Amino acid sequence: MAHSLRSETDSGLEISASELTGALGDSVTVLPLLVALAATTTVSVPHVLLGFGVFQIIWGVYYGMPLSVEPMKALIGLAIVGSLSYPELAAAGLLAGGVLLTVGNLGLVGRLQTVVGEPAIRGVQFAVALLLLEAAVGLSTGNLPVAAVGLAVVGLLAVVGYRQPSVLLVLGLGGVVAVATTGMPTPRLPDPTLFPAGTPTLSGAALEGTVAQLGMTVGNAAIATALLCGDLYDRDVSSDTLSTSMGVTCLAAIPIGGVPMCHGSGGLAGKYAFGARTGGANVILGVGYLALALVATGALLAAFPLSLLGVLLVVVALELARAAIAPIAGSRALVIVIGVGVVGLAVNVGVAFVLGTVACWLSSRSE
Repeated sequence: MAHSLRSETDSGLEISASELTGALGDSVTVLPLLVALAATTTVSVPHVLLGFGVFQIIWGVYYGMPLSVEPMKALIGLAIVGSLSYPELAAAGLLAGGVLLTVGNLGLVGRLQTVVGEPAIRGVQFAVALLLLEAAVGLSTGNLPVAAVGLAVVGLLAVVGYRQPSVLLVLGLGGVVAVATTGMPTPRLPDPTLFPAGTPTLSGAALEGTVAQLGMTVGNAAIATALLCGDLYDRDVSSDTLSTSMGVTCLAAIPIGGVPMCHGSGGLAGKYAFGARTGGANVILGVGYLALALVATGALLAAFPLSLLGVLLVVVALELARAAIAPIAGSRALVIVIGVGVVGLAVNVGVAFVLGTVACWLSSRSE
């Protein structure tokens, strides 16, 4: 008997303890990157949380499964390390959103993946991981004893099998320190204005970042996530459908102060590993983000210990590097991945991506 996957938008919403713990699987990456972004750019944190909250709920209800809604890591990473300002990040996100919406509607995602080549995409992931690690070292050295405590907490929990929750614990410790320093903020609705953190600014750096991000998004957030939907949830979700919904997310969220977002395969796998099986996990997490949006203030995040922030970025960087290298088979592809990463760190990610794409083409021609 032939096996048929369920359709793209089968309904499925449950609110339960497993959906609650599963919701944590997506926040492991979102919250550390958001804290880092707030510490290094002019981003409006309440508006960013509003965007995450709204679209967690929208896509959880629409797809009926715990689809990930997470930051576009290449663009966010470049903003954290200072290669992009927030206005440039917003412009890059709008441009990426427009491209994803277009190629998704035209059914071109699969074709784009074959043109770019997986090692070039994975190399961009590795480059961003190296850039985040470089930033993490700089932040951690500001207060080595505090950083050492944070690393000890992460290491101890990782040894006993709680590697992912360890990030949330360190984040919680930093939050306690910040609240103790500034006091509990009074809940306040985010201002209903367009582009509250700055008007988008298109630049050469924004264009380079967009190209590099699109390579990652097509491979990791569209194609890999579509495959994972079938593997983990028995769902037939096309990569073009995911590309379209990511385009809608970016184009709608960024004008209200959000950041570029995607459906990452890592977040989907994280939700599954923590017990999420329906879109209820998205609803729970979305409500949590909306609640945080009411109390997140610039002063509160400014009081977050930067050395602990460095620890969080170390964990995120190592996980991103692992995700970049683990799927690669063959020494030739591995050389391309590492080469793109090193060039991205030493020069810039855009140049590295172009060189990686050329290297993939030459490699395929010589086989």
